[in-house]
Amino acid sequence: MTVRLRVLDDGAWISVNDQRKVSVSELWRVSAADFCSCELVDFVVENFQAVSVNGRTIEVIVYGQCIACGATGETEWLPVGRIIDGEFTVFDQSAVRHTYESGNPEINSG
Repeated sequence: MTVRLRVLDDGAWISVNDQRKVSVSELWRVSAADFCSCELVDFVVENFQAVSVNGRTIEVIVYGQCIACGATGETEWLPVGRIIDGEFTVFDQSAVRHTYESGNPEINSG
Protein backbone atom coordinates (compact mmCIF):
# COMPACT_ATOMS: atom_id res chain seq x y z
CA MET A 1 0.00 0.00 0.00
CA THR A 2 1.35 3.42 -0.96
CA VAL A 3 1.10 6.38 1.41
CA ARG A 4 1.74 9.87 0.07
CA LEU A 5 3.70 12.09 2.49
CA ARG A 6 4.50 15.76 1.99
CA VAL A 7 5.54 18.87 3.86
CA LEU A 8 3.09 21.65 2.95
CA ASP A 9 2.78 25.41 3.28
CA ASP A 10 6.47 26.18 3.80
CA GLY A 11 6.79 23.62 6.59
CA ALA A 12 3.54 24.36 8.42
CA TRP A 13 1.83 20.99 7.84
CA ILE A 14 2.50 17.31 7.29
CA SER A 15 0.17 15.92 4.66
CA VAL A 16 -0.70 12.22 4.61
CA ASN A 17 -2.50 11.06 1.47
CA ASP A 18 -3.23 14.68 0.51
CA GLN A 19 -4.85 15.54 3.85
CA ARG A 20 -3.31 17.92 6.38
CA LYS A 21 -2.77 15.85 9.51
CA VAL A 22 -0.08 17.42 11.74
CA SER A 23 0.55 21.15 12.18
CA VAL A 24 3.16 23.41 13.72
CA SER A 25 2.57 25.30 17.00
CA GLU A 26 2.09 22.07 18.92
CA LEU A 27 3.93 21.41 22.17
CA TRP A 28 5.68 18.03 22.24
CA ARG A 29 7.51 16.31 25.10
CA VAL A 30 10.79 15.11 23.61
CA SER A 31 13.63 13.03 24.98
CA ALA A 32 16.56 14.48 23.02
CA ALA A 33 19.88 14.76 24.85
CA ASP A 34 21.45 16.07 21.63
CA PHE A 35 19.05 19.06 21.43
CA CYS A 36 19.59 20.83 24.76
CA SER A 37 20.59 20.10 28.35
CA CYS A 38 17.01 19.68 29.61
CA GLU A 39 16.22 16.15 30.75
CA LEU A 40 12.88 16.27 28.95
CA VAL A 41 12.42 18.95 26.29
CA ASP A 42 9.17 20.94 26.17
CA PHE A 43 9.45 21.47 22.43
CA VAL A 44 7.36 23.96 20.44
CA VAL A 45 7.17 22.78 16.82
CA GLU A 46 7.86 25.74 14.53
CA ASN A 47 8.60 24.16 11.14
CA PHE A 48 8.67 20.71 9.56
CA GLN A 49 11.95 20.17 7.71
CA ALA A 50 11.41 16.63 6.35
CA VAL A 51 8.99 13.72 6.55
CA SER A 52 9.70 10.05 6.04
CA VAL A 53 8.23 6.61 6.58
CA ASN A 54 10.09 3.94 8.52
CA GLY A 55 8.09 0.72 8.37
CA ARG A 56 4.62 1.85 9.50
CA THR A 57 5.90 4.82 11.50
CA ILE A 58 5.73 8.34 10.06
CA GLU A 59 8.72 10.36 11.25
CA VAL A 60 9.73 14.00 10.93
CA ILE A 61 12.66 16.33 11.40
CA VAL A 62 11.41 19.57 12.92
CA TYR A 63 12.76 22.98 13.79
CA GLY A 64 11.59 24.43 17.07
CA GLN A 65 12.36 25.69 20.54
CA CYS A 66 12.63 24.31 24.07
CA ILE A 67 10.37 26.54 26.14
CA ALA A 68 12.28 25.73 29.35
CA CYS A 69 15.80 26.83 28.33
CA GLY A 70 15.19 28.68 25.04
CA ALA A 71 17.41 26.45 22.87
CA THR A 72 16.42 26.41 19.19
CA GLY A 73 17.30 24.16 16.28
CA GLU A 74 16.47 20.98 14.39
CA THR A 75 15.79 17.64 15.99
CA GLU A 76 16.87 14.24 14.83
CA TRP A 77 14.00 12.07 13.51
CA LEU A 78 10.88 12.04 15.71
CA PRO A 79 7.91 9.69 15.37
CA VAL A 80 4.67 11.56 14.72
CA GLY A 81 2.18 8.80 13.85
CA ARG A 82 1.63 5.39 12.38
CA ILE A 83 -0.19 3.82 9.46
CA ILE A 84 -2.66 1.21 10.74
CA ASP A 85 -4.87 -0.67 8.28
CA GLY A 86 -4.13 1.96 5.64
CA GLU A 87 -5.15 4.89 7.87
CA PHE A 88 -2.92 7.46 9.55
CA THR A 89 -3.11 7.62 13.34
CA VAL A 90 -1.31 10.49 15.06
CA PHE A 91 0.52 9.77 18.32
CA ASP A 92 -0.92 11.31 21.49
CA GLN A 93 0.51 14.82 21.98
CA SER A 94 1.20 14.12 25.65
CA ALA A 95 3.37 11.07 24.85
CA VAL A 96 7.14 11.44 25.17
CA ARG A 97 8.79 11.22 21.75
CA HIS A 98 12.33 9.90 21.44
CA THR A 99 14.72 11.12 18.76
CA TYR A 100 16.72 8.68 16.68
CA GLU A 101 18.71 8.50 13.48
CA SER A 102 16.57 7.06 10.73
CA GLY A 103 17.90 4.26 8.61
CA ASN A 104 15.26 4.94 5.99
CA PRO A 105 16.26 6.72 2.78
CA GLU A 106 12.63 7.50 1.80
CA ILE A 107 12.64 11.22 2.63
CA ASN A 108 10.36 13.98 1.38
CA SER A 109 11.29 17.52 2.31
CA GLY A 110 8.91 19.43 0.13
